[in-house]
Amino acid sequence: MLNPQEQAIAAGEDGAGMAMRIVAESARLLGAPQLIGIASAHIDGALYHGDSGTLFAERLVEGGAKVAVRSTLNVGALDLTGCSPIRLQEPQRGMARRMMEAYRKLGCEQSWTCAPYQAGHRPLQGSDVAWGESNAVVFCNSVLGARTNRYGDFLDIACAITGRAPDYGLHRPENRRARLVFDVSALSPPFLASEIVWPVLGSLYGREVGNAIGVVTGIANHPGEDVLKAFGAAAASSGAVGLFHIAGVTPEAPDVETVLAGSEPEAVIRVTPEMAAKARAGLSTASTPEAIDAVAIGSPHLSDAEFDMLERLIAGRRLAVPVYACTGRHVLSSLERDGRRKRLEASGVVIVADTCVVVTPIMPELAGGVLMTNSGKFAHYAPGNTGYAVLYASLADCVESAATGKPTFTDIAA
Repeated sequence: MLNPQEQAIAAGEDGAGMAMRIVAESARLLGAPQLIGIASAHIDGALYHGDSGTLFAERLVEGGAKVAVRSTLNVGALDLTGCSPIRLQEPQRGMARRMMEAYRKLGCEQSWTCAPYQAGHRPLQGSDVAWGESNAVVFCNSVLGARTNRYGDFLDIACAITGRAPDYGLHRPENRRARLVFDVSALSPPFLASEIVWPVLGSLYGREVGNAIGVVTGIANHPGEDVLKAFGAAAASSGAVGLFHIAGVTPEAPDVETVLAGSEPEAVIRVTPEMAAKARAGLSTASTPEAIDAVAIGSPHLSDAEFDMLERLIAGRRLAVPVYACTGRHVLSSLERDGRRKRLEASGVVIVADTCVVVTPIMPELAGGVLMTNSGKFAHYAPGNTGYAVLYASLADCVESAATGKPTFTDIAA
């Protein structure tokens, strides 16, 4: 399976040799006939989950390993910018810092964002890459049209060091065609035009299709990158979605016939208003609380445009409960340049950079706490990761609720 050059690298006792052996053994287990070259990587393995991950990265550093391709980093366990206080205690805090430093020494870009595609890392359509982080993977495949599988810890950094990945799965064109249709044309135009619809549909899509490749039909216009980001993140959280198509929107789906490659769909899922309403209700775990304790937004990380919307909705008011707004340092620099950071923080927004509230302890420990969010991904992970019950709502309703401390909902029928 390995060519002579790859065999020579794998025979080495250095960090590159260890990385090549990891990639080669993964390819064998996956049934890949060969390795292929990759153009870039996005590394999810730098988030501290235990000492073994830190020691693994440091062993690569000690072996002289360096990434061979452009490699950005997903969120870490610490906010190195100092924007938000992290409650992670020693010795875990020190080990998390050592881990982040090891990945810097390996040559990775200090991006620390789950939305690298909005921070300038945008591989070309048809190029092969090795990306980790579920929302980044699905965006890369679906919206950019580059090719990656869902690379996990620590295969992602091994691929980055070797510049190779197993030739299987979504790297192969025949595995990227749609096999089922997800038809949303029965939903009302106001609902489809609303901000609230995309995490709802993404959550429903993920549960319905699992890891199958589907094409969404019934969307009249390109909805914009931020909403496609929200759809993909929710779909990758509720299912194992690595690639979706939207007819007339995403690059590999100019129309349904093309993305089905001339075949009949194996299934057609016709989304009804009742299905959408149930999916929307399923994103909330709190029953009918009289008050909320926090709002969390930015999973995936907020874009510059989303911060503009947040500031417009706050309209200079002082919030009754904090809004935790998670983002990358590429957006933070923009917020600092034009004074938005100061204005937002004066209103009660807690900006979180380099990380997010569901992967490291930031919000106060609060028994029976209620968190409101507009993120399908936060809604999926927050109850288990933070202990807070969740209310799902639009960004506008999240801001109004933060202003009063009481949950506010605008009903838009599906």
